[in-house]
Amino acid sequence: MEPRDILYVNFSEGVDTALSNKLLPEWVVHEADGLQSLQRLINDKCCQVGIIRFGPGCEELCTPELQNIIFTNPCVNWVAVLQKSALDDAEIQNLVTRFFYDYHHLPVDTARLRMTLGHAYGQVQLAKQLLSGDRALNEKLGIEEGLVGSSTSILKLRRMIKKISRVDTPVLITGESGTGKELAANLIHKFSRRAAGPFVAVNCAALPASLVQAELFGHEKGSFTGAHKQRIGRIEAANNGTIFLDEIGDLPPDMQITLLRFLEEHTIERVGGHGSIPVDVRVIAATNVDLQGAIEENTFREDLYYRLKVLCLHMPSLNERGQDVEMLANYFIDKFCDSHSRQIKRLSYTAIQTMYSYHWPGNVRELMNAIRSALVMSDGPLILPADLGLERRAMCRSIRTLEESRGMAEKAAILNAFEHAGSNITMAAEYLSISRGTLYRLMEKHAITWPER
Repeated sequence: MEPRDILYVNFSEGVDTALSNKLLPEWVVHEADGLQSLQRLINDKCCQVGIIRFGPGCEELCTPELQNIIFTNPCVNWVAVLQKSALDDAEIQNLVTRFFYDYHHLPVDTARLRMTLGHAYGQVQLAKQLLSGDRALNEKLGIEEGLVGSSTSILKLRRMIKKISRVDTPVLITGESGTGKELAANLIHKFSRRAAGPFVAVNCAALPASLVQAELFGHEKGSFTGAHKQRIGRIEAANNGTIFLDEIGDLPPDMQITLLRFLEEHTIERVGGHGSIPVDVRVIAATNVDLQGAIEENTFREDLYYRLKVLCLHMPSLNERGQDVEMLANYFIDKFCDSHSRQIKRLSYTAIQTMYSYHWPGNVRELMNAIRSALVMSDGPLILPADLGLERRAMCRSIRTLEESRGMAEKAAILNAFEHAGSNITMAAEYLSISRGTLYRLMEKHAITWPER
């Protein structure tokens, strides 16, 4: 076996420092004499495992400087070596759980430590292989375009998108504002037989009422004042492709009749024209309002509703997606971070907890904007709750009911238990002082998926 590189820093003055010699010949040890030296070694050496040896009080572990180094180098699996008595401190327990792959007590059991280091190294290698395979899978599923997440609702959504893309019928996408309805429509188009054709998106709410027909169906030269030349409409421009009609509930009643005729006959007539033009277009519509209620209020045609709703796709709100919040946040950090900046931004532990307790009325769009703002406002490598601006927004919201507060507290406690238990369901139940069966019921109640190990 070829020697592998490992980082080693010793903060334990007066204690035997020969630990590094005991790791040979399996490892090439790069020893740092302080935090600056450690950061230089991280930058210069391609190490995937590191050991940090602490003194009796683990004072260095509580410093933001060391936490920043560990947090901003996620490709290194860190192992802590410390006095057993140090773990009597709840803060040290939390920090070790949060920042380290594993820990060992002094005096060191060298054989056990070698096994841990081998596992830590193998874990990084396996993660790299999975990441390489995931990139191909992500590209196929459209995750690279933003459909990020591993929650039950998102996994179900991906399966439905793949099924819907195989057929060529109208689709109605429902969901709150900011959940990614246009993204889903784009993915349906991308995986369909029409992928080589155009994808044309139209926001029906943004079209002036007097110009809706000309925008959608086009017009002939001289058909009205200002029509100096012929112009094809959005639907005709999407020929052999897909037209996405967002905010379909805001379409004027007279245009609903014209759209219904197009869906039935697959032909259009330009404004000022005298002949029908056949158009081969798949229609995907989206709405964030209750169309059934609009039908009862006579603001939306029932026959058009059922023409559009041949297939229905519901976009889950961010509150329904559990741990996807953190995954999405990290995705946006990687997406929007300045590629020329040497400082890598990462979410602090408190920022993650704040995001989980926030309601997200604007869903994924609000989360994306919060991350973009935080990347600008944060001064250091860690993004703090104040950088996200969520505390200020939460103060502007109405007071929660007792039931809502209790549910949020239960969900936060379960997620925290999983984090401390390393996704071990039995250990998480023990942390919460409940049975496994009760934990399963609470996970189902709060739509929490079993986190991956």
